[in-house]
Amino acid sequence: MVIIPAIDIIDGKCVRLTEGDYSQKTVYNENPLEVALQFEDAGLKRLHLVDLDGAKAGAVKNWKVLEQLTSKTSLILDFGGGIKKEEDLTVVFNSGAAYATIGSLAVKQENVFIEWMQKYGADKFLLGADVKDEKIAVSGWLETTDVWIYDFIEKYIGLGIQQLFCTDVSKDGKLEGPSVVLYKQILEKFPSLHFIASGGVSSMSDLEVLREAGCSGAIVGKAIYENRISLKELSKFNR
Repeated sequence: MVIIPAIDIIDGKCVRLTEGDYSQKTVYNENPLEVALQFEDAGLKRLHLVDLDGAKAGAVKNWKVLEQLTSKTSLILDFGGGIKKEEDLTVVFNSGAAYATIGSLAVKQENVFIEWMQKYGADKFLLGADVKDEKIAVSGWLETTDVWIYDFIEKYIGLGIQQLFCTDVSKDGKLEGPSVVLYKQILEKFPSLHFIASGGVSSMSDLEVLREAGCSGAIVGKAIYENRISLKELSKFNR
């Protein structure tokens, strides 16, 4: 199982939100590059970069941070937040992202996303499914749809998506443990999916449980910044 540390960006700074609430924001570092270099030094290979300004504005905002991290580290980055138009997508790929993370667009503008997959290749995208009570939540979790998570995954696997991460909104940023039951159900239905758990990871034992459940990856954010999990522990786990 690959550990994917997360950096969430507001105003170019490394922050974390609780339950996706912009008013519950903690700034952890003014310099995302410093944080990314620490991850690289610990032997981590991937990074999940989220443009929270972009997610709110509906257009990519923090692409300069992406450019800096891809040019000054060897980390494989996925970048999400505000990718609504093809110009945004082009900026993300030109700035060095290995994958564009798509969430709300895959629900609200399905045809646009399908066109992009056909043009750029489905393997260039990391599909994000934010979930509340097994239904997809969109627009920075401000809106819950009636789209069932299993239908959503089935459709996009059929269209060539290989990697998907799922965040249980009720768990995110609370350090209360991940939604293992939900993830097991998803993996039972879609055993070949490269499934990445996201949200709620609070300890190394959570990561062990996710690995045993069959997850291919786990996104870890707040637990690192709150020193619940050390980079030393993560570097051993990744070996």
